[in-house]
Amino acid sequence: MPSVTSPVVAPAVHRRRWLILGVLVLSLLAVVLDSSILNVALKTIADPTRGLGASQTDLEWATNAYTLAFAGLLFTWGIVGDRIGRKKMLLIGMAVFGVASLASAYSQSPGELIGARILMGIGGAAVMPTTLAIISNVFEPKERPKAIGIWSGAVGIAIAIGPITGGVLLEHFWWGSVFLVNIPIVAAGLLLILLLVPDSRNPAPGRFDPVGVPLSIAGITAFVYGIIRGGDIGWFKPEAIGIIALGILLLVVFVLWERRTDHPALNVRLFRHKGFSAAISVVGLVFLALMGMTFFLSFYMQAVRGFSPLKCGVLLIPLAAAQLIFSSRSAGLVRRFGSRAVIASGMALVTLSLGSYLFAGTDTPIWHLEIALFFMGMGMANVMPPATAAVMATVPREKAGEGSAISNTVRQVGGALGVAVLGSVLTSAYRGRITPVLDSVPQLHAQPGVVKELSGSITATEAFVQKLAPRADALLEPAKDAFVHAMHLAVLGSVAFGAVGVVTALLWLPGRTAAAQGGPAAPADRTMAVVPASAGRDDEEVPVAE
Repeated sequence: MPSVTSPVVAPAVHRRRWLILGVLVLSLLAVVLDSSILNVALKTIADPTRGLGASQTDLEWATNAYTLAFAGLLFTWGIVGDRIGRKKMLLIGMAVFGVASLASAYSQSPGELIGARILMGIGGAAVMPTTLAIISNVFEPKERPKAIGIWSGAVGIAIAIGPITGGVLLEHFWWGSVFLVNIPIVAAGLLLILLLVPDSRNPAPGRFDPVGVPLSIAGITAFVYGIIRGGDIGWFKPEAIGIIALGILLLVVFVLWERRTDHPALNVRLFRHKGFSAAISVVGLVFLALMGMTFFLSFYMQAVRGFSPLKCGVLLIPLAAAQLIFSSRSAGLVRRFGSRAVIASGMALVTLSLGSYLFAGTDTPIWHLEIALFFMGMGMANVMPPATAAVMATVPREKAGEGSAISNTVRQVGGALGVAVLGSVLTSAYRGRITPVLDSVPQLHAQPGVVKELSGSITATEAFVQKLAPRADALLEPAKDAFVHAMHLAVLGSVAFGAVGVVTALLWLPGRTAAAQGGPAAPADRTMAVVPASAGRDDEEVPVAE
């Protein structure tokens, strides 16, 4: 009977595997590009004249609506892809993502934009895990870490292209163009997928979990909403505490349900594997820190430093360049030093780079920011590929969709929590500092509702300042100082999460001996005890079609 790790790739597919990888990377770019473009467009969307007049809370939801829909449906789409064929799932996801991009571009209000972003998340949830599952079926185990490294490096490409593209578009067109640019990428991706990408599926796919999926979506959404709401109305208000508690309760019920059902959306048994749990945790923590940082860094560069969206995009190049340079080298480092040393060192570098922003002020030399971004990119390049490879090595080939879904769900949930937690810290701290200043403005006396709206973001404050030219200097500098103070508190949060990631990697990831024996995690056929019964069957993966 064939092993789950036995070669199943047709010779013709094997010969064009790198071309297939290129198509999968293009598909991934369409999804990741959107988030990196949005970062430089946030200030413009918040502008009441050029954009939609979105508040800080609206912007957090415009970011998190996509992420939550993405994370909530990854489990389901992974199972659907295993059942109907991953190529079909990829085509459906790309098509939905393209239609939703069009809807986002022509949104007329923050509410419409948030709704369109939810639809984008639904499409993106079908794309990202499917690309990784196809890689696991097109590449044999010895080449898979390198392919995953290139796949992870595509994120760096998107980070580089996205902000610059967004900046160019915002200088010449309206804000909706940052979403409209997705359309030609989606069109090219659909055509190339049809022509080049083979299909594969699990011959014994899991059943849908009609209870677990809604519970996970409701729990994650309630928890994140409670955090965002706490930053807006106060962390200790009964409303905020109640919503957060509801989210935690729903997630606890979700885990209990997943442990007892025979067709779980999330295979919690996988978390019994120490290396799997540690790798998944590191993935979530690094994205929590990264997404939170990029959210406030966009406002710092544009609102505090006065850089244009284009210059803001150019300044993010070091982060992307470092990921591109070092991502493909991480597999060799793991073979030499072990995943524990490589991932822990990378996480430490990310944490130290984030910590350097504690010294950023209203006039910090720009080279300070550039060096920090480069070293942060270098650290991420030595965290994401080996951590992702460790996760995928724990799951047998016919369950690749499930393993990819879990990895990407944690990544997206970590990013959503980063924006929610650090964004809420930013909003709360900024409001606490700027409110007394706004209260001193005669036009705002006895108008607490207006003061609360203007203190919601530095963009709203600056828009008001522009109407008060004679008093601009008296308000503008305090607004910038308040934002820098709030940013420093958010940075401390990023550093704390990064430090937890370092400790997690050092305590629970396999060291050099394990890496020498089989890579960053134990091979799939040696970890069957932590996989559900269906995964241990002798069913052979349906060969990819030529």
